[in-house]
Amino acid sequence: MKPDSDHGDVTCKSVRDIFPAISSKWAMSIVELLVEHPRRFSDLKRALGAVTQKSLTAALRDLERDGLITRIVTPTIPPRVDYELTELGRSMLKPALEMARWALAHRHEIGQARERFATRTQLL
Repeated sequence: MKPDSDHGDVTCKSVRDIFPAISSKWAMSIVELLVEHPRRFSDLKRALGAVTQKSLTAALRDLERDGLITRIVTPTIPPRVDYELTELGRSMLKPALEMARWALAHRHEIGQARERFATRTQLL
């Protein structure tokens, strides 16, 4: 059995490896759009508005790589590609909603802390 410090390192590494994909600029917006039904790339792009094709592609690949969404190719001409949340992706919805609620509930406190920090660092 490994010492507790090793367990902490494994836990931190696991979290550190996963958070970039789910905390990217577009990830949670994509997940939210896929909650009700699968969507095509063009539908996602249109719904997200300001996202570039490159950024959307990268976010979808990261979410697919981590098993949170699946890419479904229908062999038509041209091929139809849909994206859908996996069970793993759906299991993330409740904790993500809790984090969003927490962020909304504390946004003013965080904003004030950031202002204090910025003021303090400007004085140095």
